Amino acid sequence: MLFNSLEFAIFFPIVTLLYFLFRDRARVWLLLLASCFFYMAYRNGALWYYLGFLFTLIGLDYVAGFLIEQATGFQRKLALGLSLAANIGLLGFFKYFNFLNTNLASAFHSAGLGYSIPNHGWELPIGLSFHTFQAMSYTMEVYYGRQKAERSLPVYALYVLFYPQLVAGPIERPQNLIHQFREAHRFDYARLVQGVQLMLTGLLKKMAIADRLAPLVDTVYKAPTHYSGAQLLVATYFFAVQIYCDFSGYTDIARGAATVMGFRIMENFERPYLAPSIAEFWRRWHISLSTWFRDYVYIPLGGNRLTEQRTYFNLAAVFLLSGFWHGANWTYLVWGALHGTLFIVYLSTRALRARVHSVLGLDRHSGWHRFLAVLVSSNLVVFTWIFFRAGSLGDAMEIVRRIFCQFAFPGWRSLHAGLDLSQFVIGLVLIVCLFLVEGVGGKKALWQWIDSRRSGWRWGAYYLFAVGLIVLILTNPVHKAQQFIYFQF
Repeated sequence: MLFNSLEFAIFFPIVTLLYFLFRDRARVWLLLLASCFFYMAYRNGALWYYLGFLFTLIGLDYVAGFLIEQATGFQRKLALGLSLAANIGLLGFFKYFNFLNTNLASAFHSAGLGYSIPNHGWELPIGLSFHTFQAMSYTMEVYYGRQKAERSLPVYALYVLFYPQLVAGPIERPQNLIHQFREAHRFDYARLVQGVQLMLTGLLKKMAIADRLAPLVDTVYKAPTHYSGAQLLVATYFFAVQIYCDFSGYTDIARGAATVMGFRIMENFERPYLAPSIAEFWRRWHISLSTWFRDYVYIPLGGNRLTEQRTYFNLAAVFLLSGFWHGANWTYLVWGALHGTLFIVYLSTRALRARVHSVLGLDRHSGWHRFLAVLVSSNLVVFTWIFFRAGSLGDAMEIVRRIFCQFAFPGWRSLHAGLDLSQFVIGLVLIVCLFLVEGVGGKKALWQWIDSRRSGWRWGAYYLFAVGLIVLILTNPVHKAQQFIYFQF
């Protein structure tokens, strides 16, 4: 089920109303059943079979939690290893088997050898990487002693299946979420307002901005050899905004839906394109995933506690894994490698940059310095998005070549390929408005300012926001509810 669909507009108030009518354990069962229905409703229940795999893993991880907590030494490590192997095995089969098998077959054929193992025909379950990573965080937190094994199987199952963040995160930790399923949440009007504000913000980002930019991005990136460097550059900047509004919009809706019921889900984005460095960008973008890799891969590898070269190796490994997490394609690996390289260059040149600042007498804390740092950092991130969005490495390299070597300006009328001129202009205006809001503190500051006004002004602002959202959605040529980009991961 899509958040931006009529079905969810019916599903959400009914489930929320029942949640406040029910009490204690009945609430857990309600949310568990609602989450299963939410998942099965996607593509008319075409992925119902995956719930069987998912509940099998839930049972295995539930038992593994007890074994890890009670065992010692090798047996404890074995229980953790079996749990992780089951989750990674399922993830690997659905997401990476065909990719690895195809490349292996190509290698065999290039060597003149026969190869007859076929690819499987199973559909990739939506959000697979999200809920398997969330499940793995549970057993690892139990192993590290930061979380006790959950005694209630329905509560643990709900931790994995909780519908607001089931298919696109944020990837929650057990100590942040599990205990909330036992809290006696009462209806709270202020919390309702806060949750609805988040949901409306998310819908605005997704349906008014991301979906409006999508036709141009899809048109140009589908056939990059048909477009000039200028057109490809516009499409790349549009994609940078599209993926941010699409993914952070999903998170806003997820957090808003959870907030209305009394659940606190972590923030996953914090104005990432205003980060003054690549390192800061990754503290603001997809925070739940970057902290997951930090805690469960980077730190266990040694983090920055060893030699400088080992630290850089650990960072490179983490970013390559992060790229591969996003998809079974060489483009994602290159995207991860580029970010790892930029991160390492940033760290390794700190002393040099400090010396340059000292020699030139530059104030690193000045507004102009920060502006230039943000400009450089954000443009480097936009450049890496080329490899994330391109259909193949060949397409990505062709796009780079045309942007840097064939930057022919075709005229304003040709820049909006795939979009009417009016929609192109509206898209540009919305992008400017988005970054103006982000620049003065983001959505939180905007809603706090509105809430601080007198009743008449406040409700007038709510009305204008609602009407504006409806008008922007209705004037968007993309009328059908569009899937969120990160569902494919």
